[in-house]
Amino acid sequence: MKKKAALHNLGCKVNAYEVEAMQQLLEKAGYEIVPFEPGADVYLINTCTVTNIADRKSRQMLHKAKKMNPDAIVVATGCYVQTDEGKLDKDEAVDLILGNNQKKQIVEVLEEYERQHKKQKHVIKINQTKEYEELEISHTAEHVRAYIKVQDGCNQFCTYCIIPYARGRVRSRKISQVIEEVQTLAARGYKEVVLTGIHLSSYGLDFPEEERETLLSLIKAVHEVQGIQRIRLGSLEPRIITEEFARTISALPKMCPHFHLSLQSGCDATLERMNRRYTSTEYAEKCTLLRKYFDNPALTTDVIVGFPMETEEEFRMSRDFVDSIHFYETHIFKYSRRHGTKAAAMDGQLTESQKAIRSDEMLALNEKHSREYEEAMLGRELEILLEEEIEMNGEQWYLGHSKEYIKAVLKKQPQYGINDIVRVTADGFLENHIVTVHTS
Repeated sequence: MKKKAALHNLGCKVNAYEVEAMQQLLEKAGYEIVPFEPGADVYLINTCTVTNIADRKSRQMLHKAKKMNPDAIVVATGCYVQTDEGKLDKDEAVDLILGNNQKKQIVEVLEEYERQHKKQKHVIKINQTKEYEELEISHTAEHVRAYIKVQDGCNQFCTYCIIPYARGRVRSRKISQVIEEVQTLAARGYKEVVLTGIHLSSYGLDFPEEERETLLSLIKAVHEVQGIQRIRLGSLEPRIITEEFARTISALPKMCPHFHLSLQSGCDATLERMNRRYTSTEYAEKCTLLRKYFDNPALTTDVIVGFPMETEEEFRMSRDFVDSIHFYETHIFKYSRRHGTKAAAMDGQLTESQKAIRSDEMLALNEKHSREYEEAMLGRELEILLEEEIEMNGEQWYLGHSKEYIKAVLKKQPQYGINDIVRVTADGFLENHIVTVHTS
């Protein structure tokens, strides 16, 4: 009888990719993949450690798994595993601990643990290899869009972030291996790929000088894959947006005009305390470059409010800067004190109520800008990738996203189906942030 494995992911798109890759390794080894419910023989949790809350959720899911089946093998892997300072080593809810850069060994580690008759906890933490751990997927839970991990690790050491300690230094995947995976996915019918990594902008920095590749050369190579019609990028650092980069990708028809440029603060003093290595003026110049080469691109970002020592004046500077850029979407995070980072030891820690007030103000600004961007697209031609059928207001619709990542609905018509790319005109709103479109 097949052993049953249940997997659960916490955290980012990179983590999600790794869970799918591990799931496919288990499937290939003969495991039956089942929902994360009672009855599984193996529970695998890919943990997250980006905040203290993420740590707590990771521990909760591990304990939940053991409660669902005390005889099951509970596997903890991911970023929390790397930074927990040995706590999981003593946690009786966890049987196997598999560090980052060791996930490809999941099947072999489970087999070894079984051979030991579950006598003792098995711990494999990260090794300090400089090589990329080659995981791959042949399909994904999303039916029309595939996230592809091309890079791991980070060398930036922002003062609020624990991830460089959890993921290690920058490691990049060879272009030939990325292309092979993209070709496999294209052959299965996927039309859109999203290139993602822990610090995507650092792609290729670890390659030897004579083999040096860049994110730009990777994008150009993916663009040549037959069947792929849209390329989207994960989060970028502003410094990668040069004249050459913007001009080159704007000439690629498959490139989506949707760019997530990480900001974190619009105040230079706060950026310096964060060790972000650019100024607000430099950031604004990068946005101008993208708008020079793309027609009304969707620019999105992340902003932290309530960073240590952030004064009311500094918050106002950050808010006014965000207002001046007119992002399509701004993801707001209240600063979370993360043990093990430099920011956690800084003076001037703000109260939760102060952070909440600033967060609410930024969220209101985000709502205003998002609506303005969507309204500016009304009457314009969009290209929608149809992703699922839904029923709203008693009518049947296709729901999808434009190249700008605007959520849109098209009334169901017999000539179209899921995974079709359709040229449409935006004409109104079905509800907040869902644009209605029609074909000509």
